[in-house]
Amino acid sequence: MVVGVTWDISWHMTIGRDTFWTPAHLAIYLGGVVGGLASGAVALHTTFRGNPAQRGVSVRFWGFRAPLGAWVSIWGAFAMLTSAPFDDWWHNAYGLDVEILSPPHLVLALGMVGLAFGAMLVTLAAQNRSGRDDAGRWALWYTYAAGCVLSFLAIMTTEYSFRTLMHSSLFYQVSCAAFPFFLVATGLSARHRWGTTLVAGSYTLIRAAMLWILPLFPAQPGLGPIYQDVTHMVPMDFPLLLLAPAVVMDLLRARMGSERTWRLALAQGAAFFAVFLGVQWLFADFLVSPYSRNWFFATDNFPYYLPTSTNYYKGIWARGDSSVGHLLRGLGYAAILSMVSATVGAAFGRGLRRVQR
Repeated sequence: MVVGVTWDISWHMTIGRDTFWTPAHLAIYLGGVVGGLASGAVALHTTFRGNPAQRGVSVRFWGFRAPLGAWVSIWGAFAMLTSAPFDDWWHNAYGLDVEILSPPHLVLALGMVGLAFGAMLVTLAAQNRSGRDDAGRWALWYTYAAGCVLSFLAIMTTEYSFRTLMHSSLFYQVSCAAFPFFLVATGLSARHRWGTTLVAGSYTLIRAAMLWILPLFPAQPGLGPIYQDVTHMVPMDFPLLLLAPAVVMDLLRARMGSERTWRLALAQGAAFFAVFLGVQWLFADFLVSPYSRNWFFATDNFPYYLPTSTNYYKGIWARGDSSVGHLLRGLGYAAILSMVSATVGAAFGRGLRRVQR
């Protein structure tokens, strides 16, 4: 699903709107079908052939029994499949999307997040029931599944995270509201010293791999107007530098201990804001410079429909703040949002630590 949705956005940037039966769409919905069927098979096996131990760690629903994560994944698969005809009708009725989160795409996004979150719950329950020897192995699977969910969250904030917006307070407000919650919750619930780092690292590797692999395939626009000479698949932007604050958040947890949940959350929220602001602000200067227009950073990834007169093409900062005072005030709000988000994430993470089924 992660490959499919990243590929689909690249498809729209490179080729334009095509039929519903594009390879990218098929990859997305294949992930939903496989995840839904696998979870359904788990439910049938647990209900009719499960041993007492398997039944004991399952949840009953409509007479059937399955782990909680399997039920969440089944719901996510149904939401994804429901969005398919809705999305096709939407395009036929209204044409091209002007936003990533159109109504049918929002249903699809919720379904994908639900299915991946179900996978998180399955691996989390196995980790929480395991002894010390097996917990580390399940923690790796858990942080990988969490990295997939983080990838979806990052995609959902794409319209606020273009590189020309990275010197505006709105970008940091959106990032600080969304990411600390998830990083704190998963890092606190993963039984691994570097849990937060592994989650952010999974996101970074997934996004970077798609950035480097997609341009290897030739492609050209199929829908006008065409403003860019596109000859290969156009990838999404380089991943956000979430890995840097994630490492600091893990170090803080190791130093302060996981039991001081609220103090730790406030410290991690403040650290996320400070580290992310420092590294991303400076990195943004590099991303809009000609030095980043290479295969590794791929900032020459201009969609075919982007005129050369736009600020994004020229690498000019978007006017998100009217003055320095407005910027500083907006960054102050971002710092508060980061600590609030981390605190709510800590409460959610404490609940995840108790998941056994």
